[in-house]
Amino acid sequence: MSIDHYLELSGRVLVESARHPGCRRADAAVAAIAAALSAGLPLLVCGNGGSASDAMHITGELVGRFLKERRALNCICLASNTAVLTAWSNDYTFETVFARQVEAYAKPGGVVLGISTSGNSKNVMRAFEAAHTHGMTTVALTGEGGGALAALADILIDVPSRVTPQIQQVHLCLYHYICEQVEARLVADGKA
Repeated sequence: MSIDHYLELSGRVLVESARHPGCRRADAAVAAIAAALSAGLPLLVCGNGGSASDAMHITGELVGRFLKERRALNCICLASNTAVLTAWSNDYTFETVFARQVEAYAKPGGVVLGISTSGNSKNVMRAFEAAHTHGMTTVALTGEGGGALAALADILIDVPSRVTPQIQQVHLCLYHYICEQVEARLVADGKA
């Protein structure tokens, strides 16, 4: 495959995503996240592999800054504490490693954002179950259909593709949009 063809395929998924109802739910995620952060409640973000890197990217943008000078926002990446990840997974199970951290950081009215291209990551699913137990809203970034996370997500943002790299490329655009809009709302409301 040539670079021209690869970029053309990537562009096609972006165009399809712009029309896809699942991607349009990004605005509902913005509203939920902005409401939580403006009240000082946490945004907890998790995922595995490349999605763990995306979770760190999102928290970096919101704790640091995206486009505007503002206060730090209460955003925690559940995939970044190596001691917690390895201790809990070694002594218990990797399947519950995010749920355990949700238990630690949960506040009713907060948000858990889970990223899974398949929508079937068991540890993200368990995090959503824990989030609901603690009165938190769940937002899922997935591939087409949402997999098993679709039934657990309050807000499902699914990309119309089943190809992992293409899904991840659209996820980057979606979460940059979410970060930009959340930051703009909080700054405009004097909450950041």
